[in-house]
Amino acid sequence: MNSNAHAAGNSKSVTVIGLGPMGQAMADVYLKRGYKVTVWNRTSSKADELAARGAVKASSINEALAANELTVISLTDYDVMYPILNPASEHLSGKVLVNLSSDTPEKVRKAAKWLSDRGASLITGGVQVPPSGIGKPDSFTYYSGPKEVFEAHMKDLEVLTGTDYRGEDPGLAMLYYQIQMDIFWTSMLSYLHALAVAGANGISAEQFLPYASATLSSLSTFVEFYTPRLDAGKHPGDVDRLAMGFASIEHVVHTAEDVGIDIALPSAVLDIFKRGMENGHSGDSFTSLIEIFKKSSAARP
Repeated sequence: MNSNAHAAGNSKSVTVIGLGPMGQAMADVYLKRGYKVTVWNRTSSKADELAARGAVKASSINEALAANELTVISLTDYDVMYPILNPASEHLSGKVLVNLSSDTPEKVRKAAKWLSDRGASLITGGVQVPPSGIGKPDSFTYYSGPKEVFEAHMKDLEVLTGTDYRGEDPGLAMLYYQIQMDIFWTSMLSYLHALAVAGANGISAEQFLPYASATLSSLSTFVEFYTPRLDAGKHPGDVDRLAMGFASIEHVVHTAEDVGIDIALPSAVLDIFKRGMENGHSGDSFTSLIEIFKKSSAARP
């Protein structure tokens, strides 16, 4: 490891670019931990409150980058980064940028190359908590990128959350983040749909809470059971069968339909089960539907 980089990584000095709720929370935690924090935002007034608490409000992006080796970026997505950093390209050489914005793995890899061409190192991150979780001991963030650079600044990043380094490929952190979001948003949307059906039948969210919690908590047991089978590519119908699942989802659709609740979500699930059956998986486990997903992905232009 480069000793100078290591020293810089523990100098308790950082720049934060992007002061939405997440950026504000990050800058605030750094200030509370005794860091010298330089902040910059396109809407300058968003830095005022942090400046009142001791942050240095940079007057330009050049000044923000020049202040520290380490810059933490929190923006809407990676596309927003280019118009901000491009005018300051000559100030990027030797800098370490930790971009905690959400985007696709491919866009992240493109950004890593763009910054590398300008002499900067990119560490990418996928934050697994909302702004309120920043600085909490049980929070964590996926990271990927050059290992030596990550390790040099790991203690600075651990001020924000715990760190889970996934590897050198800059796209890995974002990949892990997005597949977690795949589970999260689909699961939460199904909860809202179920709650709408419950409400139409006079059941409140409070009454439904212990049952919804029990079902969501049980999912980890199913995931653990099916994991070795999925890794082996085996979908035996010894525990469940796709045809049974199809009938179950049909009943969910009809239950929602009977009380006037939108059926788009369960109908989409039913359609996937139907495609699995049409592809000869009726007697297999519902996990055979992963083959349907793989085919759809391969068929994209």
